[in-house]
Amino acid sequence: MQNFVKHRWIKLLLSSILLLALLILTFELDQIPMVLGQYPTGSIPTVTSSPRGAYIIVKLITTVEDPIKVRAGPSQLTEQVGLLLVYQEANATGRYGDWIQIEYPGGPNGRGWVFSNLVDLVNGSGLPIIEPPPTSTPQTTKTIDPTLAAQFIITAQPTRLPTFTEPPPLQIPTFAVESSNIAPGGIPMGFIIIGLGGLGIFIGLIALLRRG
Repeated sequence: MQNFVKHRWIKLLLSSILLLALLILTFELDQIPMVLGQYPTGSIPTVTSSPRGAYIIVKLITTVEDPIKVRAGPSQLTEQVGLLLVYQEANATGRYGDWIQIEYPGGPNGRGWVFSNLVDLVNGSGLPIIEPPPTSTPQTTKTIDPTLAAQFIITAQPTRLPTFTEPPPLQIPTFAVESSNIAPGGIPMGFIIIGLGGLGIFIGLIALLRRG
């Protein structure tokens, strides 16, 4: 009897727990649609990007990434106002000949000019032709004071060349050739030697004949 009552209380407890779990689950499911249903009632504006106008990109001409010069006007004679690095971009505002005008804060009126062969022009089909500004002149012009310059001008004085005096004629000394082969009388020593030799031979023959 006690086991029956015990099992009955256990089933009742399990049923209560199951019923409580169902109630909690039902409450959570009722809250989910309320959270998910909170959508904004207003219309979301569509973001559309406006097309970019004309602009330039600095090209890589060689393997060395050298910057290009930005000038005040469309000429190499105008002053340099800055530099653009390789692959750097700038908005293009006009062109003149082989030069393109760009927005450059360091230039006159916020503009600068680059040579078209050094950049790629994008969306530049309708780029207007702009008259170039007047050629800029240096801020200071170097002038030379003529009075000061005259102090450093040296006038070369003519130099008189020395007179040429002809040197005396060169005297070459002559020496008498003395020969030991000639006797004081003018007879060559060879004849004297031969004569003495022949005389000696003759005397020797006479001596031999007398012995015989």
